[in-house]
Amino acid sequence: CPRGINEKIKEIIMHKYLLIFLIITGSCKKEENKSTDKASIEEPQFNQLEISQQLDRDKIDSILVTTNIFQISYNEIFEQPNWVKYTVKDIVKNADRDGMNFYTVDSIYTSDDNDYYSNRWDRGHMAPAGSFNDSYENLYSTFTYLNVALQYDDLNRGVWVDLEEQVRSWADDLGDIEIEIYLEFGSTHTILDTGAHVPTAFYKNVSFPDGTKRCYYFPNTSPDKEWNEYEIECYWYLEAYDSNK
Repeated sequence: CPRGINEKIKEIIMHKYLLIFLIITGSCKKEENKSTDKASIEEPQFNQLEISQQLDRDKIDSILVTTNIFQISYNEIFEQPNWVKYTVKDIVKNADRDGMNFYTVDSIYTSDDNDYYSNRWDRGHMAPAGSFNDSYENLYSTFTYLNVALQYDDLNRGVWVDLEEQVRSWADDLGDIEIEIYLEFGSTHTILDTGAHVPTAFYKNVSFPDGTKRCYYFPNTSPDKEWNEYEIECYWYLEAYDSNK
């Protein structure tokens, strides 16, 4: 073959190998970036033994925790919240909960995965995920075990979520809605083998922009009526709340 043709063939082969090299290099960097992104959003998980070793102190029956979306009084002895307060606003959804897992913290004794294993108790959000999906950060903040109660599965997936959806509808129409949830622990309430205490019931106080209120009382059992039929006079709620502050 003439020399010019040979040179042309060599040039084509070099370009081909260079292109393959660039594709492989780019793929490797893309996978590396994926791994870095994933690592940046993963929360460390701590079991109760690790937390106990780190804290090296007695459990406390009321620790106040304030974040940008909720305020919580947490009971380390019961490994459940005492009460939770938050505001529901008219927001636009910008984040999805797919792939989010509940997580413990390293500074407070809370319930953990073991308390919800192979039983009827759901990880019941107190400040609901659906009311804080305006950003990834806010949504993920609701998945802390500080914001979770041992809630009967039929209740959590039924009238409890129905009222949460109604509150979001009220916020869309009326403006910011203030929520207070108080967990009731009766004298004969259940204590799991893992040590976590199961609430007897949940009081939910809904405060509207015009100053009016609605209050609800949900026994921690399978519901037998619609969400609005759990409404009670608010003075019952206030008496229960004041007596357990």
